[in-house]
Amino acid sequence: MSPVVVLMGARQTGKSTLVRSESFLSDHRYLTLDDLDIADRAARNPDELLRSAPRLVLDEIQRDPTLIHAIKRAVDEDRVRMPGRFVLTGSANLLLMQRVSETLAGRATYLTLWPMTRGEKLGLRRAGLWGELLHASSSEWPELVKAGRSPAVDWKSEALAGGYPTPALALHSQEQRTIWFDGFVRTYLERDLQELAAIDNLLDFRRLMKAAALRVGGLLNQAELGRDTAIPRPTVHRYLNLLETSFQVVRLQPYSVNRTKRLIKSARLFWSDTALAMHLGGDLAARGSHLENIVLTDLLAWRDSQIPRPEVLYWRTTTDLEVDFVVEHEDKLLAIEVKATTKPVRADVRSLVAFRDEYGSRVHGALLLHGGQETEWLADGVLAVPWHQVI
Repeated sequence: MSPVVVLMGARQTGKSTLVRSESFLSDHRYLTLDDLDIADRAARNPDELLRSAPRLVLDEIQRDPTLIHAIKRAVDEDRVRMPGRFVLTGSANLLLMQRVSETLAGRATYLTLWPMTRGEKLGLRRAGLWGELLHASSSEWPELVKAGRSPAVDWKSEALAGGYPTPALALHSQEQRTIWFDGFVRTYLERDLQELAAIDNLLDFRRLMKAAALRVGGLLNQAELGRDTAIPRPTVHRYLNLLETSFQVVRLQPYSVNRTKRLIKSARLFWSDTALAMHLGGDLAARGSHLENIVLTDLLAWRDSQIPRPEVLYWRTTTDLEVDFVVEHEDKLLAIEVKATTKPVRADVRSLVAFRDEYGSRVHGALLLHGGQETEWLADGVLAVPWHQVI
């Protein structure tokens, strides 16, 4: 283990709760930069603060990125590097923050805590069956998903609940969740963002957030976003970077290995939490793209727990063939299409078949995750499965 472990993720995903409750961190002294006295000590004499205990948890490190330089000095001065000596948490991606010039290269391990997966909300402490599907032959998939079957649930309700622990587990009415998300967005706009960068016009930023929330799953077109929100394109670019840095939006990159077809190269835009996206967009009912978003956040939570880390991408051609998600792991490709339909038909897997034909033996198998109840083969190597049996 590295001498520094950095746990990053959006505010309210449970980072502070995690580092304060895990038994293996019980010998670490916990300090948070939310405490003004601690923040003042960090600003005045960071080296002394770091020497206050042999092992430290420093919560909300993004509040004083200059502290990272002192952490680097402390690690480099340690003759025998103590694994996990410093555990840092941050509500912003330190690797993307412009004010952070020190990345602790060679000294730190970076982890991301995403909003809770469905498995975690059920008490299973895991993401979906992605690893098992990659390691089993596709012919074994029907039995595998049957054995791992979890209770059926309406995906629209799942999208409204989201993955932030408080609204997902403790709040049971949409009115309560609306109040919680109102407070979350207000805190995010008025406090968190100001720590990352100066925002001249919060109304513009909120308008951009709403426009992005209404484009869940769509191709990212910054010029179009600028036109629709009356915000200059450079500002749109900057605002999107801030949303990504603070773990609110996810830009899904295209799978670019190609033989014959012209591929779309633009990123697709998703949110880290469907309930937040629906709140910002004013959506009263979930759309099929929100089911895609549920699957993606589960894939990301699984991806970031794997060594080596898989790639999660998408594939789309200029002739409108599209595979929602492509997992690339150890020379294997897993193709995943998501449909809200309750009765999938062969036409729904046209893109999966095209992807399989394009990349041949590298394609380990293909899945159509749908909103129905039946598991069935719709084409050679293409299994249709209810979404809740996989995640």
